[in-house]
Formats: sequence, C-alpha cells, structure tokens
Amino acid sequence: MALRAPHLYRPLRGFCLGAFRVLCAELEGGGELPFAFEEHSSFGRPALYEYRPLVRTFLESRASMLMRREGARIAIDELRDEPAARIFSRAHAGARANDEDALFRTVVLPLLVSTAEACGGFDWDDASFDRAYAELESSLFGEGRAYAAVAPLVGLSAGTQIELGDGVRVRAAPTGELAAHWPEAQGLLPQDFGREPDRLCVLELERDLTRGDAEPPDAPAELADAVTAIRLATAGPVAAGPVLFERLDWRPYGIRPVLPIAATQPGGEPTRLDEFRGRLAADLRVRLAQADEDRELGEALDRWELSLFQQEPFRAEQLRASLSALLGGMDGMWAASVRAAVLLGESAGERGELLGQLKDERPPPDTVRRALVEVLMHGDRAQLVDTLDESILGLRPRPQSYFALRTAV
Repeated sequence: MALRAPHLYRPLRGFCLGAFRVLCAELEGGGELPFAFEEHSSFGRPALYEYRPLVRTFLESRASMLMRREGARIAIDELRDEPAARIFSRAHAGARANDEDALFRTVVLPLLVSTAEACGGFDWDDASFDRAYAELESSLFGEGRAYAAVAPLVGLSAGTQIELGDGVRVRAAPTGELAAHWPEAQGLLPQDFGREPDRLCVLELERDLTRGDAEPPDAPAELADAVTAIRLATAGPVAAGPVLFERLDWRPYGIRPVLPIAATQPGGEPTRLDEFRGRLAADLRVRLAQADEDRELGEALDRWELSLFQQEPFRAEQLRASLSALLGGMDGMWAASVRAAVLLGESAGERGELLGQLKDERPPPDTVRRALVEVLMHGDRAQLVDTLDESILGLRPRPQSYFALRTAV
C-alpha cells in the first residue's frame, strides 16, 4: 500500500503485532474473549439475534497494561509530533487525561480494535491491519473530517427525517446502527429502544471539520439545545441519551453523557414531530442563543424546563417564576400575566380568560410554554415588552401572534 506517513506505520504496526502476541498468549492460557448476544429489534418485525465477539470491551479492559508496553510509548511519541493528530490529543479520554493517554485511547487503541475486529480475533492478518491503517491515514491527513454524534431519542415519533438546522436532525434509527460501531451499546440504550413507536428515532449532530480543527463540536450542549427546542415546539415528554455516541470519519471517537436535563424524560404522553412542528423546533433551536445575552430569558427557560420534572406545588412555583422573568421584569407577576394575556389572546374574551388563568396560583403549563415560544420567535424581548405595554394603553395594535399566523401547536 502507498503510505503517506511511514514514520507512523512502522511503530503502530509494531505495537499491534506485539499486542496480538500478548493477547494470544493470554487466550491460550485460559483467558476468554467475551461475546455479546445482540438483539436487533425492529418495530413490527421479529427480532434478530447475533453473537459478536466483544473485542473492544476485551481490549479496553486491558488498555492500561497495553499502554505500558514499549511499543505503545514509541507509537505515542511519533503521534505527538504529528500536527494532524491534534484533534485526537484533545479527545474525550477523561477530564484529567494527558496527551499521551488521549492519543492512546483515541488513535492507538482504536487501530488495534479495528485490526482485531477485521481479523475476527487475534490471529494476525497483514491485509486487515493495512486496511485499518489506511482508514486512519485517511482520517488524519484528509482535507476535512466528518464528525457525527448520535443520541437515542425517546418520547416522540417522526414519519420522516426532520432537519433542525446546522447539521442537527431527527431521523429513524436503522436496526443495529449503534451496535455496528459500539458492540456494547445495547447496555447503554433506553429501555425498549427500537421496540416502541416513540423509541425508534435518534437525534444526530453531523458536522464537517476543516483540516487543522483541534476541537470537535460541543455535542452535549448542542443536542441539549435541540431537546429544549423540541420540547417547546411539541410539549412532548422528549429526552435524549443517556449517552451520545461520537464518530470521526466513521470511526468510533468517544461516548459521552448527555446533559442531565436533556437526558431525563418528563412525564406525559408521547407525541409526534411533524413537518410544521419540526420547522418551529428548528427556528427555536437557533433562537435559544438569545438566552446567552439575555439573563431574564435564560432564567425563564431554565425555570420552565425544570418545571417539567416537578410535582405541585413546586411546579407552579417554577412556572410563575418563569413567566415573571420572561415578561414581568421589575413589574412582577401581575404585569407578566397581563402582558402574556395580551400576547397570546386573539380576542378580548380570550385575553380575559387567559389573564384569569395566569393570575391563579397554578398557571397552565402550556400557556407558559406558548408565551416562551412567542417571545423567542419575536426576537427582541425588551422591545416586545414595550410594544405590549403600548398595546395595553391603546397606543398601538397588539403584536401579531406567531400561532395566529400558523396552525396552532
């Protein structure tokens, strides 16, 4: 094969050969290579079962021992001097990991895993190593890199792929997709994932990285924003996780936890993400960035999302605090209730009914959700509040409701 980096090929091949020898000796001495009994479930179809050797699990449990070998230190030294490996040296190998540990766990060990999986164990095959190394070179020295993070999504169904913008989407999860890269994934999925209608989708972030990028996207934060946007758009009990699976150039890159508030499923009946609410979720996901500059808006969103997981009377307290932060400001809850009623009510009678509900000790959760959506879609919260006050005084027409222009959510 044509090598682009002979200085990496020789030490990496030497490490893998040495590791195969050590591991073969362990198996011949009575060690066991574990197998996974995988169930591939599809909604409405019989389950398929497959035995797969857990090469990755077997090797990762011996990672510390393998890293202490002389061949590993030589390979890591060569990689440390290679600028193209910078993104791997920043990979997620633990909060306190140094470059050596990160390079070993995201380059050297995955190369060993890929070779062993291609060999079906630890009977060495030159062609299998060469293919695995060629994939590594392509990842290291290509013009760009294809990054993806995928998290199981529960609490909703989707008939088609829904684009949420900037490489974020909701799509169906093909049978065995995660297990193909992570044989141990079955134990990390939500209960009944792949079997129930509201547990057949994944939330995906896909991004092209330019050559020289040393940091991958902040996938936990971006997917958490997407979950918040979907919750606002659908009022459904949506959650992602509990972990997300990362790929870099279609090679396993890492497994990270999803942020707790996005990974916890609220109560409620499953919902459906259709095209209209998908467009709304896409718009909201972008507009959530407003909360970075608007402390009151951020407080309102946090309080509302926390209310999804609480029981009365604590839920009502969170909802009132959310509405007050959103539209009350220094004027308090009464002003927030009046402004929200004007914002959401299309007629005088409807506004009066909404005001009565919002002044209650337990404001309707869906009304607070709709108010958050309206404020986010209007854009400038401070200007919207001024407009609402002028509308109350009869100085100008009330702002046009987002929901009045479209089918109600």
